[in-house]
Amino acid sequence: MEDTPASPAPLTVIGLGPGDASLLTPEARAALEACACVAGYGLYLDLIPPEWLAGKRRISSGMRQERERCAAAVDAALAGEPTALVSSGDAGIYAMAGLALEILEERGLLEIVPFSVVPGVPALCAAAALLGAPLTHDFACVSLSDLLTPLDRIRARLSAALEADFVCVIYNPRSHGRPDHLGMAFDMARKHRAPSCPVGMVRKAYRPGQEVILTTLAEADPRWADMLSLVIIGNSESRLAGPYMLTPRGYARKPGKTA
Repeated sequence: MEDTPASPAPLTVIGLGPGDASLLTPEARAALEACACVAGYGLYLDLIPPEWLAGKRRISSGMRQERERCAAAVDAALAGEPTALVSSGDAGIYAMAGLALEILEERGLLEIVPFSVVPGVPALCAAAALLGAPLTHDFACVSLSDLLTPLDRIRARLSAALEADFVCVIYNPRSHGRPDHLGMAFDMARKHRAPSCPVGMVRKAYRPGQEVILTTLAEADPRWADMLSLVIIGNSESRLAGPYMLTPRGYARKPGKTA
């Protein structure tokens, strides 16, 4: 266990939501106001209105420097500086809450540094809202990034979700380093879904430059997506409802249904 000051300060991991300040929760804003130091990926810090960061120390780092960023946030809290570690979306979904806990655990600080997580609006909820109602029945989330998870495991998980007829939410669908992963996912989906199965693709949800595409599995172009995108592949009952994507919950089959 590390030597610690008499009173380590709280470390709060905060989900900023999809990007628009109006979708930042009141609890998240209060937590930001209460901290003296804010740590985060530079792009995520830019999502916070500058006036909310006035007078606060910033710890900023680039992509793939998550561990260093988390360690710096832990060090700040350990030194007595109330610290916020921020992520876009929800901090517990493919984000920093888990890594922060891992580092506290490794360093024997779980009972030393006060730790909490403030939830945020997840990226899948933001994308779903823009598409209509694609997630009103069972769904599964799979990240196509193989930086931390072997590709064969990703394929196995996606195959199982598609075979079980889950709506599939695809995080990290495509990047310059792995341009073919989303095309692979679409090819896998075509083994279990009709060509008319709806596919929703959202880029930069609730941020400047937002784009939304609603198409079918037969017409979906994986080249459209990037790391700022989220893709939703429907299940066997999902359908296009005018300009929206709809996955029925099943009320039409409920006894006593009325028009």
